[in-house]
Amino acid sequence: MNDAPTRLLPDDGAAVSEAAAGAILTIDLSAIRENHRRLKARLGGVRCAGVVKADGYGLGASQVASALAREGCDVFFVALLAEGIALRKAIGAGPEIHVLNGLPPGSEPEAVASDLCAVVNSGAQLKAWRAAAHRVGRKLPAAIQVDSGMSRLGMAPAEVEAMAGDATAIDGIDVRYVMSHLACADEPDHPANEQQRLAFERLRAMLPEAPASLANSSGIFLGPSYHYDLARPGAALYGINPTPAEPNPMLPVVRLQAKVAQTRCVEQGTGIGYGHTHHAEGPLSLATISFGYADGWLRRSASAAWFEGARLPFLGRVSMDSIILDISALPPGKLREGDLVELLGPSQSVDDAAGHAGTIGYEILASLGTRFHRRYVGG
Repeated sequence: MNDAPTRLLPDDGAAVSEAAAGAILTIDLSAIRENHRRLKARLGGVRCAGVVKADGYGLGASQVASALAREGCDVFFVALLAEGIALRKAIGAGPEIHVLNGLPPGSEPEAVASDLCAVVNSGAQLKAWRAAAHRVGRKLPAAIQVDSGMSRLGMAPAEVEAMAGDATAIDGIDVRYVMSHLACADEPDHPANEQQRLAFERLRAMLPEAPASLANSSGIFLGPSYHYDLARPGAALYGINPTPAEPNPMLPVVRLQAKVAQTRCVEQGTGIGYGHTHHAEGPLSLATISFGYADGWLRRSASAAWFEGARLPFLGRVSMDSIILDISALPPGKLREGDLVELLGPSQSVDDAAGHAGTIGYEILASLGTRFHRRYVGG
């Protein structure tokens, strides 16, 4: 079998030339660094990690982690073992890389070889990691995750109690953190936040003393009682608003522009796009852009593009590789083939686009495809 090297997906997209691509994604690494600084300032002296799962929320885990490392960030979180292996190859030895979803059975040697920290979510995972430590003859790093009320990942209270009663439970384990995850942190008045914090206090008190971690991006804004020893921001680093009911305290990170493939004029009554879900109510000027749901723009999205401050509404359905725009607001001939219109940027934030699609900014970023020409600026 031919074993190809592990790659982070956006590196493939970065290889697409600007001339060949249908759209351009600009990622501002200096904005990511500034967002990390703003979060650290809010945390005071508490350490601030970087969550770079889903390949840096679709923006390139190696590039993002390298930029954050220059800010002094030395703790990173990914979701999957494969992501951790790829990130270790990209950023080298030194920083801690934690695998949030835990290690699949039998994969422990790969995690050891890449010097990864297992996030232990069950008694079975703890036993397997302890056995791996015994095999290599040294302590292995881990974070113990407890389920404080999200019912997703982490040791259930009964498992924590069983672990607390076993004097050999963490033999061979270097417990870096005891951690949990908040379910409702983006709703600061939700009673589950305090309920989870109190449950976390009870559960961690049963375990050997270790630094604690609870706050995600929105959790940082719940106040110092949620900060503990390490915060784990993800979305906020990438410009997504961690305080949805208030103005966004973070800098925008991405700008997405698509190329105009063709322009045309149509008469009243003309059907537009698949299914003719839209008909021209009068003469219209249209532009088709080289961008669609194969690039991660959700088909259910009802939105617009912008050109020099003018809003250009989508007409008809989003296609796999194209979207039709109403450009009647522009002077004739103003928009031409090859010109760029903006999908994400100063005129429409990631959160704005998510609102139009009935989703969240996380999904918008994580869905972005690999056909773009990617520009990394700053950093």
